[in-house]
Amino acid sequence: MYDVFSLPDFSFPEGFLWGSASAGHQVEGDNIHSDAWHQEQKDNREEPSGKACDNWRLFREDARLVASLGHRAYRYSVEWSRVEPEEGRFDQSALDHYKEMSELFKQFGVKTFVTLNHFTVPQWFAAKGGFWKRENLPYFLRYAEKVVKTLTGLADFYLVINESTHTRIDTQLGFNHLVAHARTYRLIKSLCNVPVSSAHMATQTFPYRYYDELDRVMAAYRDFQYNGCFLHAIATGELISPFGEAEECPELKGAADYWAVNLYTRELIDSRRKDLSASRFPHKKLRMIDKDFYLEEMYPEGMTAMLERFRDKPVYITENGCSCNDDRFRIVYLALYLSAVHDAVRRGMDVRGYLYWSLMDNYEWSSFLPRFGLVDVDFKTFERTPKPSAAFYREIIENNGFSQEILRKYLHELPMLEAIRFRPEVFSKRC
Repeated sequence: MYDVFSLPDFSFPEGFLWGSASAGHQVEGDNIHSDAWHQEQKDNREEPSGKACDNWRLFREDARLVASLGHRAYRYSVEWSRVEPEEGRFDQSALDHYKEMSELFKQFGVKTFVTLNHFTVPQWFAAKGGFWKRENLPYFLRYAEKVVKTLTGLADFYLVINESTHTRIDTQLGFNHLVAHARTYRLIKSLCNVPVSSAHMATQTFPYRYYDELDRVMAAYRDFQYNGCFLHAIATGELISPFGEAEECPELKGAADYWAVNLYTRELIDSRRKDLSASRFPHKKLRMIDKDFYLEEMYPEGMTAMLERFRDKPVYITENGCSCNDDRFRIVYLALYLSAVHDAVRRGMDVRGYLYWSLMDNYEWSSFLPRFGLVDVDFKTFERTPKPSAAFYREIIENNGFSQEILRKYLHELPMLEAIRFRPEVFSKRC
């Protein structure tokens, strides 16, 4: 655990944009026409999304909540399956809903980052093969045009696709996402003068065994899958992945007005495992929630290191957050990661904003247990209750920076991590 009580005071440049983020399927509820909803029913999932946070009904209350917490920016996603629940049939009431939501944020002085695709798609589009088939991309462009025209004069930033790092899953899917990004970027720029990007999951990779040459090689390979392919494509217009055929896509070159960076922790690469993902903590496991969870490590150094790779454009951190039962960990996390962001600014990187993930506890794709929110949600009554970390973050926003005085209002001692019993047989595999 890092000693946050030794952090120096620091401040951010004037105009730094502070806020939070969410995603449609995770908060809206009753997203019955999406592929994600369909999969939940098919899997007979113990915790399906259901009404999620009931944000579709409570969006006005949530907009006021964002403003009351001092946030000056908010990221939300439009659910394509609501806008076009059946192929070719656009639901004007859904478009009006997103328009009203954007109008509310503008009234409150909150800038909006609008994501056009945050993982989910309409079931009819998925049945056609979704983004797996290049010939399906015109459907996405048609939808994007409807949304952009509806939000004319309201959206402040666009994000085409959230975390299009799928070259690590399937090269063709990753390439299709990038082509979709390029075409949509050009479409939006033809319709309005709003900055456009796609949210990139920036993940620093390390070899599990530094002495092992194969681990080092595979860590570099994974880094290219996570980061290099995307950055190379935007810089050159070339789609390239190891062990595959390269493609030329000239419209990709320069197709980003800013970098949108999602960053949580690092990944250790174990060449002995089929999936290459090593257990991060073979001798102890951090227990910030009551289940095994892949975001178990605080690694703020990775924030500064990864931002070094995005020096050529303005940067907005569009996701960064901590899942924990004890809200004090979230205060520690915010202090550490904001210190790392400040280090990047001090080193000359043009970081212009930070959006915490997430505004409220929500549906984390398979369960409601991972709690990232600054705001607690009672999933029976849907009552919202800001946590101490929300007040801590609000003071940081108000002061445009961090101070020990602010920290000590909300944190008097470092919280303790629960560790599972040391298992020598597991640890020995690392040696």
